[in-house]
Amino acid sequence: MASSYVFLVPPDGRREDTRTIRDGFAFLAFLFPWIWLLAHRLWFHAIIAFALQAIGGMLTEEPGFGPAGMALAFAVNLFVGLEGQNFRIRNLAFRGWREDAAIGAPSLELAEEIYFSNIETGADTKAPEWNQAAGLQAWSGHSTSLGLFGFDGGRK
Repeated sequence: MASSYVFLVPPDGRREDTRTIRDGFAFLAFLFPWIWLLAHRLWFHAIIAFALQAIGGMLTEEPGFGPAGMALAFAVNLFVGLEGQNFRIRNLAFRGWREDAAIGAPSLELAEEIYFSNIETGADTKAPEWNQAAGLQAWSGHSTSLGLFGFDGGRK
């Protein structure tokens, strides 16, 4: 199963400091959302996640609101698990990092190999020019519309 990896280049453009983030579900973020957010220096997101989980915890202790509190806490966990990596990417982009590539690969090693093999080496390479006929091919005669039934030019 292939994952998508996002490559971010720092504001100074130094390729050796490129960061790679797997864009997908973060299992640890699902289990421990605000701790995971703090570990990745997403302070504001961590405060919001902690507050929502605290509200969910308080709701579970109120009579009749137990399921709502559990649903809120679970929703926070699920949301951070699904969107946690995107929070990291957006945070770096806000600080000036540039998204350079998104590569689908079965492993991080293969994604890095693909990414770093595409960096220009200074060689003068030119893309081939494709000679294609411009315009649509006009067909004359009777044909079917989407393969369903024929259209013979109007009403009779």
